[in-house]
Amino acid sequence: MIPISTPRSLRLARRLLLLYRLCPVTPEEQLALLTAGTAKVLSEKELLEKLRLGRPLRIKLGVDPTAPDIHFGHTVALEKLRQFQLLGHQAVLLIGDFTATIGDPSGRSATRPPLTRDEVLLNAATYTDQAFKILDKSKTEIVYNGDWFRKMTYEEILKLNARVTLQQMLQREDFRTRIESGQEVRLHELQYPIMQGWDSVEIRADVELGGTDQLFNILVGRDLQKEEGQPQQVVIVMPLLEGLDGVKKMSKSYGNYIGVNDAPQEMFGKLMSVSDELMARYYMLLLGETLDPAIHPMDAKKALAEKLTGRYHGEEAGKAARTDWDTRFSKKDLAAAELPELALAGLPSELTVISLTAHAFKTAFNLEKSNGELKKQFIVSGSVQLNGEKLTDPAAPVSPVPGDILKLSKKHAVRFVG
Repeated sequence: MIPISTPRSLRLARRLLLLYRLCPVTPEEQLALLTAGTAKVLSEKELLEKLRLGRPLRIKLGVDPTAPDIHFGHTVALEKLRQFQLLGHQAVLLIGDFTATIGDPSGRSATRPPLTRDEVLLNAATYTDQAFKILDKSKTEIVYNGDWFRKMTYEEILKLNARVTLQQMLQREDFRTRIESGQEVRLHELQYPIMQGWDSVEIRADVELGGTDQLFNILVGRDLQKEEGQPQQVVIVMPLLEGLDGVKKMSKSYGNYIGVNDAPQEMFGKLMSVSDELMARYYMLLLGETLDPAIHPMDAKKALAEKLTGRYHGEEAGKAARTDWDTRFSKKDLAAAELPELALAGLPSELTVISLTAHAFKTAFNLEKSNGELKKQFIVSGSVQLNGEKLTDPAAPVSPVPGDILKLSKKHAVRFVG
């Protein structure tokens, strides 16, 4: 796990951010805030030199809208971009309407399926709407890399390719791993780091943000800027956020994500399932705050869930979600609570306790549970209850009716509807 900065430096950074509207902070004070929670900065010395220039820096964050929705894992870099923005720097959100049709191979074990430009532009519209729940839209510059790549001639593309060697490309761990395992690497995928690097030249980026899997691509940008006679961008890579399983990075394909557009109660409930061990990272990476170790873990988790739900749905929605949670789980009054609803018509045939429990987790909470996990952790332990009656036999038949409440765990319950 990547270490984060000390609580003392983070408390200072938060105070500086709050005071910035009253008076400018020094470059050294900005550096303390902007490097907090990062995985790697290349380099802090260069960033400090740029901050001392006394002008707004151009901070690049490139996104390929390959899907219409974003999850909390995507917001880690957006939160850092927001910090730069609050300190008076220029946020540049680069939409990869050209590169998304190719697909970023970073961290991939296989070639991404191609997208049409129309699909990408539709995704971009909803992606930016969600991003502006974090960023100040009026102070964000939006650019599309198709504006320059679609104008390039084949001769210009060949000259650009000539600046990078095949040996450099094969230094990428994901390319090397795929080749060594006998999996194909398509030639167009080798173009991606070059194109991402050229984006930095086009927008004259002072700093580029990305995840740890973007380090190679961002370094290519530094090289191309140097060749073009531009000052080289500072590299800031952010940790990849673990998902709700606490192991794999947050991803829709793993089913361990929290969507920015999730309903308030769903968002709050998912956050309450975050492990105590991960809470400090969620506080730091999603809120830019330090977890106070003196606070009881349950209270800290509720505060985290309320703040994040409030950020994306409004303060009142965050408070309401917390009140509903307390009603359902702290006060044990499930009958009066708003619960996810499961239609009886959609239940599996030959219904048993284990098949019903698996269906409820998957349908209502998008959580995949193995039969072994369901038996040991939920059913045999007595967590699964129908109207308060424990269902401890996995193979027992069960026949819920409209209005029945199935409690799956301390944090999950559903109501059946006809």
